[in-house]
Amino acid sequence: MRDKKEGRSYRELEIYQLAHQIGVELHKFSLKLPKFELFETGDQLRRASKSMSANIVEGYGRRKYKAEFIRFLVYSHSSCNETIEWVEYIRDCHRDLKDEANGYLTLLDKLGRKINRFIRAVEKGHKT
Repeated sequence: MRDKKEGRSYRELEIYQLAHQIGVELHKFSLKLPKFELFETGDQLRRASKSMSANIVEGYGRRKYKAEFIRFLVYSHSSCNETIEWVEYIRDCHRDLKDEANGYLTLLDKLGRKINRFIRAVEKGHKT
């Protein structure tokens, strides 16, 4: 939703855009898993990867309260770390998906670093 006061939306945040993009791509990636993995590893991957952007959105909605905003950004970072773990399981267990998984690990590392920098920026210069 658009913030009338500032004319800004969470959709304008680079970390949201990247997290959403990665979440969509990992959803599709998870569907390449063997059938026996779709409801175990695949489900966990889909949940964790979608949680990255969802927590950014929820935190942005609470940005008036610095501690709340940071809390949800930390949740997003934690979801990014969990997503990395699931992608590493896929890489290590399914050789045919190794190269694609490595590409996602690079993107997830980039996102994790950006979320960390954003958290530090909010801690230093929080404005409602």
